[in-house]
Amino acid sequence: MMKKLDRLFIIVLDSLGVGALPDAEEYGDLGANTLGHIAEALPLKLPVMESLGLGNILDVRGISPASAPRGAWGKAASRTKGKDSTVGHWELAGVPVDQPLPTWPQGIDSAVIRDFEEAIGRKCLGGGVASGTQIIAELGARHVETGFPIVYTSADSVFQIAAHEEVVGLEKLYHWCEIARKTLSVGRVIARPFIGQEGSWQRTANRHDYALPAPGKTMLDALQEKGCPVVAVGKIADLFAGRGIDESWPTKSNDHGMDKTLEIARQEGKGLVFVNLVDFDSVYGHRRDVRGYRDALESFDFRLGALLPLLRNDEAVLITADHGCDPVFKGTDHTREYVPILAAGPPMSPVPLGCRNSFADIAASAVDLLVGPAVWSGPAGESFADTLVQEG
Repeated sequence: MMKKLDRLFIIVLDSLGVGALPDAEEYGDLGANTLGHIAEALPLKLPVMESLGLGNILDVRGISPASAPRGAWGKAASRTKGKDSTVGHWELAGVPVDQPLPTWPQGIDSAVIRDFEEAIGRKCLGGGVASGTQIIAELGARHVETGFPIVYTSADSVFQIAAHEEVVGLEKLYHWCEIARKTLSVGRVIARPFIGQEGSWQRTANRHDYALPAPGKTMLDALQEKGCPVVAVGKIADLFAGRGIDESWPTKSNDHGMDKTLEIARQEGKGLVFVNLVDFDSVYGHRRDVRGYRDALESFDFRLGALLPLLRNDEAVLITADHGCDPVFKGTDHTREYVPILAAGPPMSPVPLGCRNSFADIAASAVDLLVGPAVWSGPAGESFADTLVQEG
């Protein structure tokens, strides 16, 4: 009989892909490898993840395969049509998406902008496909002069609204996002507040994502139905529209997210702690900041070294990602890649998990580990829990 866990930490290193998927060419991402390219560009030392088996997943410059890994290791492919955070997290939670969410590759439809302007009672600036920092640099002064929101999109299924915190205010910006969310079918409406003045605009940590509800029963729903607590850290609650979550802790940075995760780990508890560390993606990947991404990885590795000794006999941590965002590759968009799987903790067996067919295997495994098998009516993934945890 498989031994169940009291608590499982799942930490999503947002955008840490580990090599192009077989269908990457369809997305223009053939040759992408977020982790591999960072390690080729700069010296990279991740001793804790190396000891768990990171170098056993793929060849990475500076990271050796472990002869006796302390954890389980593998990688997972995506079955979802798309490569953004919303659909990536949905698949991690057991709900792959067969139809891609709508995008505006040529810019937001004029009819959509017109309807939004009518709903909020003022004109909009922008409307194209753009980098957030770039469009604020271009239109920030005009926005401050007029109070008109800056709207833009990307390769992802998003409608983004940027506004100056001291000109518009967070309350009004969030209200505009709520209006957009009610009418749009895109994956996320995102509030992008900023401060400063021309030449020195700065986006703030008060970003807020308004996601569509997942189009199916997630592991969060399955756990909650069985009375298993679900704690969200970072933007997890945003990505699941608050559904299936008992307690949420928004964060302002990767370090803040790990501070909260360590605080939770020091306290006794049960259930799932689902953590997203978004800086890898939003601060470093999209901005092609290779050095910043490298430094953030090394910082996380150090903090992981502090988390592992806190795990009790019936607790474990699983580390993964939701897509790639290769800062060395062309462009600034997400990249279609495998994601890593590393699992460690007192009950975990140091075993190879192979190449999983879906991110959803993580969801199926998490539910099995926390509340037992056969409690989910049709998870999309195939559980590897019975090989991961020793019998008890």
